Amino acid sequence: MTFDEAVYSYLLTVPKGSVVTYGMIALAIGHPRAARQVGSALHRNPRPGEIPCHRVVNREGRLAPAFAFGGQQVQADLLLSEGVPSFERDGLLYVDLDQFLWRP
Repeated sequence: MTFDEAVYSYLLTVPKGSVVTYGMIALAIGHPRAARQVGSALHRNPRPGEIPCHRVVNREGRLAPAFAFGGQQVQADLLLSEGVPSFERDGLLYVDLDQFLWRP
């Protein structure tokens, strides 16, 4: 399995209404220092709409300002449709990790 395939496979296990961080995915697939590479893999998502890359946020809960599939507002809307609200701080959008972080 390639790195990208491992990222997508893991992400398919994240339930609706939850988020994970880039670092959590990297650790879970055996590459603990590869959070940036996880982000790159998500930008190459071959099946948007099936592989829920919108459920990935940074370690602070921040949504991606340049979400690959339409910007942070699109990511926020997709998360909200799953019951995960976002809030604005300093012009950026965040989710509450205490409430919505998936802990498998």
